[in-house]
Amino acid sequence: MRAVLVVNPEATSTSSAGRDVLAYALADATELELVETRYRGHAADTGSRATREDFDLVVVHGGDGTVNEVVNGMLRAEPARAEGRPSLSVIPGGSANVFAGALGIPRDPLEAAHRLLHAVEERRGRWLGLGRANGRWFTFNAGVGLDADVVAEVERLRDSGRRVTPWLYSRAAMACYLSSIHREPLLTVHIDDEDPVVGVHAAMISNADPWTYLGRRAVHTNPETSFDTGIGIFALRSMLPHAVSRHVVQMLRDRAKPHGKTLFRRANTGHLRVVCREPLRVQVDGDSLGELSTIDFESVPNALHVVE
Repeated sequence: MRAVLVVNPEATSTSSAGRDVLAYALADATELELVETRYRGHAADTGSRATREDFDLVVVHGGDGTVNEVVNGMLRAEPARAEGRPSLSVIPGGSANVFAGALGIPRDPLEAAHRLLHAVEERRGRWLGLGRANGRWFTFNAGVGLDADVVAEVERLRDSGRRVTPWLYSRAAMACYLSSIHREPLLTVHIDDEDPVVGVHAAMISNADPWTYLGRRAVHTNPETSFDTGIGIFALRSMLPHAVSRHVVQMLRDRAKPHGKTLFRRANTGHLRVVCREPLRVQVDGDSLGELSTIDFESVPNALHVVE
């Protein structure tokens, strides 16, 4: 089995010692190439090359942003063989590791590597459905408005030298919320043959549950959504404190399904469109896409094979 290990040395919980241990373990079971990312887009380029050059497996040791890059690279390239593209596996190395968590992969990198080696030996894997936002693939979530503002603010703080932690995310979320509380709603959501949903402040799109993590606490927007269903949407129709706090409490409950008059929610949807009266920020898998006015979200079944 030909494999490439993609390591983001700047990810929150990666280290040179951990990289060496993982590479040694994987090299014992595969014909391994090690790539450390050196520039923005390097992970995507490596994923694309792995598809073109007939690799069997791409292992990502990094955060959700690195995983997203690799997936987009793998799926944009034409495969070298009729059987299709390489499989993907993830060794958590970021701060949230939402995709790995949704797959049930242990947070500890050594435990995750041990599990991966058994999966490789047993040829164990499965197919996942993914989402796309204007053609950009995402594995677990996307968003328009508030959550994309939070992503952009965290990226700004990280670039200024701040360490990314759950506390930093919480602080950024509160600051973005307070700055948007009195804004008028700018979004309209279109789903299939339903009437357009107007008066929306923020839209969060999910391809898996949980939608994200607050530390180790799972955040649920659409508990019915999984890699085997269509995408889901969680759209806020009020930014008033009592409405938002109610939905936050619902999102943090393990089995509750968020609901209420100030919330629009759907699950298992194949396609939806979000239209903004003025360009708003958009994010996919915690990576900012900039400001857009119209975003088409779609669910693509059986898009990616993972070894887990």
